Amino acid sequence: MHVLLAGGGTAGHTSPLLATADAILRLAPEATITCLGTSTGLEARLVPQAGFPLEVVPRVPLPRRPGADLLRTPGRLWQARAAALEVVDRVRPDVVVGFGGYVSVPAYLAARSRGLPLVVHEGNALPGIANKLGARLTTHVATSFPGTPLPHAVHLGLPVRRMISTLDRAALRDQARATFGLDPERPTLLVTGGSQGAARINQAMVGAAPELGAAGVQVLHVVGPKQQVVAPETGVPYVVVDYVDRMDLAYAAADAVLCRAGSNTVTEVSGTGLPAVYVPLPIGNGEQALNARPVVDAGGGLMVADQALSSEWVAATLPGLLNDPDRLRLMGAAASHAVVLDADEKLARMILEAAR
Repeated sequence: MHVLLAGGGTAGHTSPLLATADAILRLAPEATITCLGTSTGLEARLVPQAGFPLEVVPRVPLPRRPGADLLRTPGRLWQARAAALEVVDRVRPDVVVGFGGYVSVPAYLAARSRGLPLVVHEGNALPGIANKLGARLTTHVATSFPGTPLPHAVHLGLPVRRMISTLDRAALRDQARATFGLDPERPTLLVTGGSQGAARINQAMVGAAPELGAAGVQVLHVVGPKQQVVAPETGVPYVVVDYVDRMDLAYAAADAVLCRAGSNTVTEVSGTGLPAVYVPLPIGNGEQALNARPVVDAGGGLMVADQALSSEWVAATLPGLLNDPDRLRLMGAAASHAVVLDADEKLARMILEAAR
């Protein structure tokens, strides 16, 4: 059986694709996996790194507003569809799976042209344009969050990496803190703005560092590969890193997280039982706030708007939270019950059934 997995551009599409690929091979070791992506997204590095072949198609952004780019979109999409058809005809998959984003539309069109079974997975609570199209071409539609408005949708959850879904934070805590040069006993805040970082989060944290340090709170701050932040002197560890490959260790080191609310982040953070302060990205169609809403409503996190996040807010809110172990424990338990962590195998079973 040959499975073609299409997705990429961001970690939000690439991470669940790779988690699903691993799950397919656990359930059907005889299966062959090929991935479809672009030459410029995260998938160009992460897919080969994971040991899977990557075929590429041209990147076709879908403009949200009228203009010259919108007029050029049909021609670009036709070229991308032709490239996807070439891949489909050459590798001859039994099923095509799309995770949304730029790559998925040509993959969906190629699957439709060749009469191949199609499976669509939507990562966000609010679907994007690509998956709105894909869901009209198949009855095999899976979502990460309940209530996502797509036809034929079944709520399975978001596939996450096994290193996260099987993480025992308590068992790794000492190793994790030693890895990052953190104190083994102090309350610890993990800060991350996603795979690219977030300037507003970085600025708010650095400005509030003195108050956090005075409260004995140490920080592991993942600033993003394109951001420049100098670790402030606070009297307690304040560790700044550009990027973390071992997020299992970052989660294990933390008592709480300040982060964006991408679907992958919400699922991983909540699934591992970490209380979180979610700062939804203020652009797009508002999907990040919707991603975090079930966890926040369950009591597993707080939400603050991007424009409301300031050094003053952080200083007034987070020292008290990090020094309240009972509240952290209750929030962590609520968070872990708000999401599921077995979506990788559920989706893999849907894919294998569609292929058969």
